[in-house]
Amino acid sequence: MGLSSLWTYANPKKFIETTDKFLPWVTILAVVCLSTGLIWGFFFTPDDYRQGSTVKIIYIHVPAAMMAVNIWAMMLVTSLVWIVRRHHVSALAARAAAPIGAVMTVIALLTGAIWGQPMWGTWWAWDPRLTSFLILFLFYLGYIALWSAIENDDTAADLTAILCLVGSVFAILSRYAVNFWNQGLHQGASLSLDKEEHVADVFYYPLLVSIAGFVLLFIALVLLRTRTEIRARRMRVLLARERLGG
Repeated sequence: MGLSSLWTYANPKKFIETTDKFLPWVTILAVVCLSTGLIWGFFFTPDDYRQGSTVKIIYIHVPAAMMAVNIWAMMLVTSLVWIVRRHHVSALAARAAAPIGAVMTVIALLTGAIWGQPMWGTWWAWDPRLTSFLILFLFYLGYIALWSAIENDDTAADLTAILCLVGSVFAILSRYAVNFWNQGLHQGASLSLDKEEHVADVFYYPLLVSIAGFVLLFIALVLLRTRTEIRARRMRVLLARERLGG
């Protein structure tokens, strides 16, 4: 598929027609992967020799944390597409993704606190990764609020795109804070190309399935929400025309 043909999906009508076909399949795959990964992880893996059963929160915490950062990255890409190409679907996709990313960030923060309390003896620490994650959550809230505060969709898309560029600094810090700063309570990455670094295989494989489930769930939700945003925009345009005509 060439780049020119890819841009055809920026047409709202084409986007809705295309997603009609595979949205149900993505949703089914998301349910299957999430169910398999979580059941496998929580009920068919052993307790960790140091962390006990607490380690099993990894199957929610790690995928949610990964999605929180990667959703912002997706919003950055679609915002740049809006700035360069002025395709409304890309701006609406970024808007649709923001609440999902905010929820993923909250899940990551809450499960991190539950996981960290027995390990660190505290629910919260001003660790570099935790702090950058909290700031990322505030950027999500600011992004959502900015969209809601501005009536003109194009102006809102422009300003939120700029906010997304600024917030990307904290998305990067959230992802690589452990590498940037050696100090801090937060452990290193659970997944790594180095077998000595990532978790044991007994936890690793169900974790991969859980991550796949979270990714597919996000795809299904963002497609569904983008379709809703497209229809809502059409309604606003029609109502504006009726007011002008009246």
